[in-house]
Amino acid sequence: MQNNEDKFKKVIAHAKEYGFIFQSSEIYDGLSAVYDYAQNGVELKNNIKNYWWKSMVQMNENIVGIDSAIFMHPTVWKASGHVGAFNDPMIDNKDSKKRYRADVLVEDFMAKIEAKINKDIEKARKRFGDSFDEEQYRATNSRIIERQAKIDDISKKLYGAMESENLASIKTLIEELGITCPLSGSKNWTDVRQFNLMFSTQMGSISDDANEIYLRPETAQGIFVNYLNVQKTGRMKIPFGIAQIGKAFRNEIVARQFIFRMREFEQMEMQFFVRPGEELKWFEYWKNKRIAWHKALGIPEDNYRFHDHEKLAHYANAASDIEFKFPFGFKELEGIHSRTDFDLSAHQEFSGKKLQYFDPELNKSYVPYVVETSIGLDRMFLSILSYAYQEEKLEDGSSRVVLNIPPILAPVKATVLPLTKKDGLPEKAKEIMNTLKQDYICQYDEKDAIGKRYRRQDAIGTPYCITIDHQTLTDNTVTIRERDTMQQERIDIDKLSGIIHEKLKIQF
Repeated sequence: MQNNEDKFKKVIAHAKEYGFIFQSSEIYDGLSAVYDYAQNGVELKNNIKNYWWKSMVQMNENIVGIDSAIFMHPTVWKASGHVGAFNDPMIDNKDSKKRYRADVLVEDFMAKIEAKINKDIEKARKRFGDSFDEEQYRATNSRIIERQAKIDDISKKLYGAMESENLASIKTLIEELGITCPLSGSKNWTDVRQFNLMFSTQMGSISDDANEIYLRPETAQGIFVNYLNVQKTGRMKIPFGIAQIGKAFRNEIVARQFIFRMREFEQMEMQFFVRPGEELKWFEYWKNKRIAWHKALGIPEDNYRFHDHEKLAHYANAASDIEFKFPFGFKELEGIHSRTDFDLSAHQEFSGKKLQYFDPELNKSYVPYVVETSIGLDRMFLSILSYAYQEEKLEDGSSRVVLNIPPILAPVKATVLPLTKKDGLPEKAKEIMNTLKQDYICQYDEKDAIGKRYRRQDAIGTPYCITIDHQTLTDNTVTIRERDTMQQERIDIDKLSGIIHEKLKIQF
């Protein structure tokens, strides 16, 4: 059985070989942590966007969408706190000359301890079978109790130091734990320093004394500065939400793990405006709503978990992450945050413009509180790809690589395959193809043996292959093959579109 590291390497290689993701500027030896979405990747990415947008905007009468500009007035980022406080603690190894995020080094150390706990639990689960009680085992096994206590102690020290911005304490913790450079194995570290993550650039005169602007490090501020415009023009009543999908940019110290952490990435965010005092109720509501959205894709539940934040951002009074089990461990996929009135109050103060809402039911004005749902589109893409990648041994002794992508997200919904290149089969196949492509992204393939063509489609995650043979010309039926089961069925051509449509239905 392959380990997770091997699987991740195979997923990355598969993504390139089958036209999902290419290294940006590859012919010039690439650009670090920047990637291009290829012909199948862009379809998968667009399908994820559409799935999110439909569930968030189309299915909610009180949520609307916008598309704000990447460039914003520089004072926006002063109001949001990004100019002064959007920093990561960085540390350099003097021997390897490599730079790392200091907090990530410590978090990776904790993750290794957690992996040992999980390994012990899995061993016990196999030993005790159905009678195994994980909660009791965690509470009574001395080795697990000791390891969990160590994680808790490290966590308290790390996040306490982060909260107080005590950089010297973070370095001390790294030294106490004996953390080594992943590249050189050396413990020869520099001091920890703060590193601002925003990319800056120059633009023609914005105001008399400012021409430095920033590439936005998040999309949320574009929603906040447009909040009143949307509320008034849309005649929105609280509670209501504003959704957006867009690019963001962060000059990450350590961009790693393929498309998990990049310098140019895309976010799908929704800011939900509520009455002060009701934010925690809505926080719980959106936690439940968002995890249900993920599970509706049919990916097993044990791939997801919630992680409630102990260390809260300066703007939040509650925060929780939906984490996904990537090949490199459970990592953040989506964040749900109760942001209070921090953002709107800050923009009201810095802009000098009132950003209040008049509530006719309460007969008073107030600055709304905000509950945010924010998901990384690229991380969502990676979660789907890494879950879907499977190597299967078949009954006849052969093997196949298949992407079990949820059909609603699959780049290609159906491929039309004439059995041979003669006897009128290609013409009939093209006729079917021209009908189906009105509603679905489809492919046409007549090269190689039919088995080879099936394998190609399995490798890009196509749910259905439709084969046209000589019988088709006499009774207007085709063979439809389902990707996951590989079962084949003879059906009327007229039923094709309905079968595909049924497969793509999903309950939000």
